[in-house]
Amino acid sequence: MLNQYPLWKYLMLAIVLIAGSIYALPNLYGEDPSVQISHSSQALEESDRLTIEQALKKEEISFKRIEFADNKFLVRFDDAQIQLKAARALKEALDKKHLIALNLAPATPDWLRSLNASPMYLGLDLRGGIHFLMEVDMHAAIKRVEESLLSDIRSFLREEKVRYRGVKRDDNTLVIEFRDADNLIEAIPKLKRQFRQLEFTEIEDQLRINAKLSEVAVREEKKSALQQNIITLRNRVNELGVAEPIIQQQGDSRIVVQLPGVQDSTRAKAILGGTATLEFRLTEGNVTDWYSAEETGRVPVKALMYHERDGSPVLLSRRVIVTGDMITDAASTIDTDKGTPAVSVSLNGKGAKKMNDTTREFVGHKMAVVFIENKVETKMVGDEMVKHRTTTKEVINVSTIQGVFGARFQITGMESQEARDLSLLLRAGSLRAPIEIIEERTIGPSLGADNIQQGYRSVLIGFLLVLIFMAVYYKAFGLIANLALTINLVLLIAILSMLQATLTLPGIAGIVLTVGMAVDANVLIFERIREELRNGNSVQASIHAGYEKAFSTITDANITTLIAAIVLFSLGTGPIKGFAVTLSIGILTSMFTAIVGTRAIVNLVYGNRNLDKISI
Repeated sequence: MLNQYPLWKYLMLAIVLIAGSIYALPNLYGEDPSVQISHSSQALEESDRLTIEQALKKEEISFKRIEFADNKFLVRFDDAQIQLKAARALKEALDKKHLIALNLAPATPDWLRSLNASPMYLGLDLRGGIHFLMEVDMHAAIKRVEESLLSDIRSFLREEKVRYRGVKRDDNTLVIEFRDADNLIEAIPKLKRQFRQLEFTEIEDQLRINAKLSEVAVREEKKSALQQNIITLRNRVNELGVAEPIIQQQGDSRIVVQLPGVQDSTRAKAILGGTATLEFRLTEGNVTDWYSAEETGRVPVKALMYHERDGSPVLLSRRVIVTGDMITDAASTIDTDKGTPAVSVSLNGKGAKKMNDTTREFVGHKMAVVFIENKVETKMVGDEMVKHRTTTKEVINVSTIQGVFGARFQITGMESQEARDLSLLLRAGSLRAPIEIIEERTIGPSLGADNIQQGYRSVLIGFLLVLIFMAVYYKAFGLIANLALTINLVLLIAILSMLQATLTLPGIAGIVLTVGMAVDANVLIFERIREELRNGNSVQASIHAGYEKAFSTITDANITTLIAAIVLFSLGTGPIKGFAVTLSIGILTSMFTAIVGTRAIVNLVYGNRNLDKISI
């Protein structure tokens, strides 16, 4: 009886080994400290390359090369100190419309890139970067919905020609007051039919209806606020130019944001935590009325008191024309008439129609742009942590409507940097609810490099110890197992690279565990072969029986571990998922190399020979 593999199996193994080696290779080349240059509103041109080169040469900063891809320039440097110096020089040389981001770019050769071979992404604990834990202000999210419903209820009752005295918000209750019982009775069925998310309570003796959001509506709004904020944060991170960020939900009100490779924490914090949005409202009365209302404290029923940035009072209509969530695009620009910074705004269909209808009706009237910023801070009051919510509303522009406009227009009245940041926030979308950064960690590149070094050392030590044990205990067959273990490690890294998985310290732990577990299958096979030889079977029969009879035991053990890894991946958060991914892939590659790989080598070396004994 001879042990042989057909030719196609050897060809398959050769292809797998070559492909694995190619796609694992990019991880040996490391990364270059780089500066990424993009534009906030338009395509970059070749003249920008010349400007970049001149700015670096002026400061005598040497660089490896300048690359252009995806409408972004990437300048590579030899070390992080030169990178930081170059970033400062480029910020001074380029105008405010250019976005400068620090990055670590893979140093993969062009021939590997042409095969779409890329290294694994490194997580925050290995690469360095910034970690934020953010809490969504659910109280503000619910308040926003209730205030929106106030306006909707007023408009609905007017459309239905139901007379009412007033609609106001009292804590978390919407109070609708009527002049007489007939109007109250008429309104109840109409309101219930129109606003199904509200629960209504009639108080006839007080001629009012109390309305509250149902538990289902509150739960759905909180879920929606969290998901919308995650989407908005992703858009803002894209504006920062971060490769492979981690943005994920934690619990029912928190979001984890990890920005590997980012070193400019101040700008990241300002952009991610920014809650700026806009409202467009018509003014009420004239300048004399505004100052009179300010002095007397008597604000007309149809108006609200606001202030411009210089403190001047402005009376604005209670009715909002357009809000920030109707803005589809925004870009910082220069007002051609005045030569001052401006923000060019584009509205969606609904916003464009409302703006068109309003400006058509109120040509010659004044319209104001209100800048709104929500902040949440947690402070110690006695022995308790208390959240302080503040909302800043200021009028940044009051101008006369000169003609009819709709989807596109400009906002002026800001400084250059402010116009740039506002356009970025509007373009990325406004947050559904304010967020508070409750935890912030910055991991420096040196600490990340130290973690990589220690992780590499742990894998190497574990790998060498296993190699020595197998070689000493199983002799020639141990060397075959060692070769399979080496191939297993190459395939594991190749698959992680092809999946563009993010490697973290727990992921390295998964690799170390895989190295230890990978030879378990070979131990079972080799011990089975030794048992068959002790029973007096021939060498070829023992090899065949060893692989055949150990297969079910190996499969059972690995499937059990694989199920545990899948559960970890399903229920765990970021670091746990990283461990589960490497462990799962390691189990599959180790089964392949231990069963198919070693059998192929054993068949190649011993399969066609009549032997009396083997070195096992």
